Amino acid sequence: MDIISTYHMTLIVLAAAFAFFMAWGIGANDVANAMGTSVGSKALTIKQAIIVAMIFEFAGAYLAGGEVTSTIRKGIIDSAYFVDTPELLVFGMIGALLAAGTWLLVASWLGWPVSTTHSIIGAIVGFSAVGVSVDSVNWSGVVGIVGSWVITPMIAGIIAYFIFISAQRLIFNQENPLEKAKTYVPFYMALTGFMISLVTIKKGLKHVGISFSFWEGIALAVGIAVVVAVIGKIAISRLKFDPSADREMHYTNVEKVFAILMVVTACAMAFAHGSNDVANAIGPLAAVVSVVSNGGEITSKAQLEWWVLPVGAIGIVLGLAMLGRRVIATIGKGITHLTPSRGFAAELAAATTVVLASGTGLPISTTQTLVGAVLGVGMARGIAALNLGVVRNIVVSWVVTLPAGAVMSIIFFFILKAIFVV
Repeated sequence: MDIISTYHMTLIVLAAAFAFFMAWGIGANDVANAMGTSVGSKALTIKQAIIVAMIFEFAGAYLAGGEVTSTIRKGIIDSAYFVDTPELLVFGMIGALLAAGTWLLVASWLGWPVSTTHSIIGAIVGFSAVGVSVDSVNWSGVVGIVGSWVITPMIAGIIAYFIFISAQRLIFNQENPLEKAKTYVPFYMALTGFMISLVTIKKGLKHVGISFSFWEGIALAVGIAVVVAVIGKIAISRLKFDPSADREMHYTNVEKVFAILMVVTACAMAFAHGSNDVANAIGPLAAVVSVVSNGGEITSKAQLEWWVLPVGAIGIVLGLAMLGRRVIATIGKGITHLTPSRGFAAELAAATTVVLASGTGLPISTTQTLVGAVLGVGMARGIAALNLGVVRNIVVSWVVTLPAGAVMSIIFFFILKAIFVV
C-alpha cells in the first residue's frame, strides 16, 4: 500500500505512456484488418485507406470505446490473488502493456498481422502465473484462445470460399455479368448491411450504454439491410455502361461496383474494431488508474477517467499513420492477389465470423479471422493462388505471440518490482 501512495503519480504516468505505446502498436498492426483488403484490391490507395481508417478507428475508439471497462481484461486472471499486494497488479499491468506494445512493434515492422488481443492476454498471463501464482490464471480461457487459432480462421475461410464461389457462379461466369450484377449485388449489399450492423450493434454500441436484446438487434439489422439493398438497387440501376463493350470491360465494371461496397464495409469494420480493440490498451491502464486512485483497493469495474480514451484513440491513429502500411501490404498483397470482389468476399466473411463468435462467446482475433477469410478466397482459386511462404510466416507469428508477450511481461514485471520495491 505504501508503494502505491508513495509513487502514485509515477505509476499512472508510466501506465499512460505504455498504454499509448500499446495503442500505437494496435494501430500499426490491427488496423490493417479493416483496410488491407481494400488496398490490396485497389479499391482504395494506401493514402486513402490510412485517412479513412484514421477517421473511423478514432471515432470507434473515442465515441464507443467504453465508459466502463473491466479492470482485468477478458477475465483472464483472478484479482483475488492481488488483494493483499495490489502493487503487484499495478506492476504487472504496466509491464504487460510494455511487453505487448514491444511485440506489436516488432511484428508490425516485419509485416506480420498478429492478434493484439492475444498479445496483451499473453502478457497478463505471463506476469500473473510467474510473478504471483499459477492458480491466478484462468487456464481454460487460455486453452480457448489457442483453439481459436484454428477455429476462427477456418470458419472465416469457409464462409469466404462460398461467398466468392457464389459471386463467380451467379455473376462472373454468366454471359452478361453486368446484368447479373444488377440483379444479385443488391442481395450481397443487404447481407453486408445486415452483418456490419450486427457487428456495430454487438461490439460498438454496447460501449456507450446503448444495448439491444438479441431479437431487437436482429430486427434493427434486418431493417438496415433492407434500406441498404433498396439504395444499392437504385444506385446500380442508374449506372450507365456500354452494353456493346467486350466481356473484359463488363468484368471491370462489375468490380467497380464491388469496390464501392468494399469501402463501406471497411469503414464499418474500422469503427467496430476501434470500439472493441482500444480496450486492449485502455483496459490495463484503467486497472492501474483504478487501483492507484483507490489507494490499493481492487474493484471489479473501473470508471474511466476522461483522459484515458483519448490516449487509446490517438495512439491507434498515430500507429496506423506511421507504420500501418507494412501489415496492410501483407494482408492486401502478400497472401493472394485480390480484386474488389475477392476482397469483398473476405471482408463480409470476416464480419460474419465476428457476429457468430460474439453470439457464441468464442474467443476471437479479428486479425486471424480476416487472414482466414483471405486464405479462403485464395483457396477458391486453387492452392497455387496462395503465397505459402507468407502464410507460413503468419502462422508462426500467431503461435509465437502468446509466449512472446508472456516472456517479455515477466521480465518487465520483475524489473519494475526491483525498481519500486526497496
